[in-house]
Order: sequence, then structure tokens, then C-alpha cells
Amino acid sequence: MLLTEVEAYGGADDPASHAYRGRTRRNAPMFGRPGTLYVYRSYGIHWCVNIVTGDLGVPQAVLLRGGTVVEGHAEAVARRGRSDHLTDGPGKLAEALAIDGATSGVSLAQSRLSIRVADDQTPYVATPRIGITRGTDRLWRFVAVDG
Repeated sequence: MLLTEVEAYGGADDPASHAYRGRTRRNAPMFGRPGTLYVYRSYGIHWCVNIVTGDLGVPQAVLLRGGTVVEGHAEAVARRGRSDHLTDGPGKLAEALAIDGATSGVSLAQSRLSIRVADDQTPYVATPRIGITRGTDRLWRFVAVDG
């Protein structure tokens, strides 16, 4: 997966973070070691995957919002049942990569997931986060600019 869009969440000082009000059974993976996957259901429908970025006990994570499938394209198409709009949203991305709640709490290093960011030449733009109602003033969404 080549990431083209991500969104950061800051934990206890971020009202949009699932960890804003403290640790729960649902968000416990966010308090894990860096590289831990935190997977949750959005609106009870779509799985969304985050990678924990904060130190152990510091619930900071990055939501994977979009990307390009680099390997396993045929499998991703089969999982999504379509070849267009394959990974242009966090729920679509998780479905294309067969990520679900069973993956939550797993270390990225121990998962079958391979993620990379574009090379240093790819420009990114920082924008307000989307799909949230609190903390919208933070420019913590990063999107690759098509060249």
C-alpha cells in the first residue's frame, strides 16, 4: 500500500480522538506501542485502520484514509467487488486490504500489511481533518498532491 492520505489524532488533548476521554476496551490499542494497529468500526458499518504513533501509554495514532494498492491488486478488487474507487476512503482501504476488528491490537511488524509513503519528491498538503465535528481546526490531514 502506498499511502496518499492520512489523518493524525492526538489523544488526550484532541477532542476528535477516540482516546480523548481516556482508555476504554475499544480504544485500548491506541495506548499500545508505536506500530500497533488500532482498528474500529465507523458508524457500525466500515472498518477503519490506524497506526499508533505515540510512545507506550500515549494514545496518538494516524488514520489511513487513502492509498494505492501496489501488490495484490487482483485480491483487493475481489474484496471490494469493483476496480474503481478501490482505496479512496478509510473504510474502502480497510476492506481492500482485508483489515477488520481481529487486526486491532496487532503490531504492524507482525501483520501481513506492508505500508510505505511516497518518495521524498511527492508533495503533500496539510488540510483540516474531515468526517469529524470537534477539533476541525487542526491541519492534521495530509494528502498527496497529484503531480
